[in-house]
Amino acid sequence: MSREDIIAYLGPDWDRVRDLIRSRLQTDVLLLGQTNDWILSNSGKMLRPLVALLVAKAIASPTEDSRCYAAAAELLHNATLIHDDVADESAERRGRPTLSALLGPGPAVLVGDFWLARAVDLVVRTDHRDRTIPILAKTLTDLAEGEMLQLEKAASGDTTEQDYLRIIHCKTASLFQSAAETAALSVDASPGQVEAAKAYGSALGAAFQIKDDILDYVGTDALGKPIGVDLKEQKITLPLLAALEGSPREAEIRQLVREIPEHPDHCGRILAFVAERNGVGLAARKLEEWVERAVRALDAFPDGEARRALVEIARFNQWREV
Repeated sequence: MSREDIIAYLGPDWDRVRDLIRSRLQTDVLLLGQTNDWILSNSGKMLRPLVALLVAKAIASPTEDSRCYAAAAELLHNATLIHDDVADESAERRGRPTLSALLGPGPAVLVGDFWLARAVDLVVRTDHRDRTIPILAKTLTDLAEGEMLQLEKAASGDTTEQDYLRIIHCKTASLFQSAAETAALSVDASPGQVEAAKAYGSALGAAFQIKDDILDYVGTDALGKPIGVDLKEQKITLPLLAALEGSPREAEIRQLVREIPEHPDHCGRILAFVAERNGVGLAARKLEEWVERAVRALDAFPDGEARRALVEIARFNQWREV
């Protein structure tokens, strides 16, 4: 089932989500409105709202709350991308200039704040807000803590696998988790189904980020960025962590990572080390484990087209190239 097939299956629910996103971004400030239109025209796969609607549809019929939470997930996701590009001083994202590069970091932060506020506004108007507002607050906390922990560990060069898993949960998986959990709550799912939705979203998000980190070592131009960007930013991700495990050169390699700002040529030596130790292959095995964890979580849902689509989305992480 392709993305287009899933969108056709979701039908009016998907159209309503898109309408909600656009309507919440309306403003009489010309520059802000033009900027919002530019962001929307360059939006990605909208995977989080897809997951949210499919979770709701796998359990029952999506409600207006379901659609609001799906739209809020996309608004929040874009807000975090804008803020991340400012924090990372990124000039490009997937082959296009970032908002920070176009407008400057100050205006970009303000635009990200606007999208975040619009996401919150959607959530507080829903019937299930008493249960979902704390979820949104926890997600926002996770996002901030994950970014700061990543910055801290990039400077120290002592990232462990436990640190890495916490970072990717906070920065990526937490939003998938909240999208799936709020969707389940929006259709009054059973406690077991709510927990299953959380588990699916968390594992799916972790798998998504692990695949991104693998592609940073072996990706193609289709990604819109050269290989090794994370390493240049001193981020120790799963392929390098897997290569380091059991290696007598661990202290040496970690020192090379710490010295990258003064010696960018160290990146080539580290990439060669990861290749020699099959770090990418080892990371791919762990990716498969996270994918299977996501798929197993769906056992709590009735069999049907929505559940099968969620399985395919999880397995997509094993073979996607972008």
